[in-house]
Amino acid sequence: MSNGINLEPSWLDELHKEFNTPNFLALKNFLQSEKTAGKRIYPPGNQIFAALNHTAFNDVKVVIIGQDPYHGPNQAHGLCFSVKEGVSIPPSLRNIYREIQSEYKDLGVDWSIPETGFLQHWADQGVLMLNAVLTVEAGKAGSHHSKGWEPFTDAIIDCLNQKKEELVFLLWGGYAKKKGRYIDRNKHLVLESGHPSPLSANKGHWFGNGHFIKTNQYLSQKRVSTINW
Repeated sequence: MSNGINLEPSWLDELHKEFNTPNFLALKNFLQSEKTAGKRIYPPGNQIFAALNHTAFNDVKVVIIGQDPYHGPNQAHGLCFSVKEGVSIPPSLRNIYREIQSEYKDLGVDWSIPETGFLQHWADQGVLMLNAVLTVEAGKAGSHHSKGWEPFTDAIIDCLNQKKEELVFLLWGGYAKKKGRYIDRNKHLVLESGHPSPLSANKGHWFGNGHFIKTNQYLSQKRVSTINW
């Protein structure tokens, strides 16, 4: 990560001060030292800010908050829950697909589960797919927690909360709920449920939450174009 952050212009306008904070400079030094030590970091450097680069500030309609990137080879590409083309669909995303399929089935619509886990088409429609932590060491889940990403992504959420209205925030699992605890429920729709991971989903905390149809119903009520899931 160089001093010149390669970021979508509207987000750079909103966040430029964050890149000069002691917290972010410490984070940058940490990442550089990890790379110097020969550690493999996911996602690749040019994809760390993919969530912001694919969904401009003015285009955000929906925010999905994840935890940290996938730590397996060729999986993470900067959008939470999404994996690159040709990579096996992870269990959490498979459960997301199953929930969407079930919700559409209840409406009498046949929605086929995709063969790919690549979700950039969501981002391109205004779904900000933001992990709380934007990097991870290969093979070590959670390895970059508390290294400085959390205050940065808190600033993103705070900016959206304060400067925009009538967004939908999807908070899945305890971590995301805590991350979104200060979102103004009077300005935005906040939908919460368990995490789509098999452990949570199989205990009945995920399936049946109705979040995808509820999101589109809210957007439609606000006369905003809905998401083609």
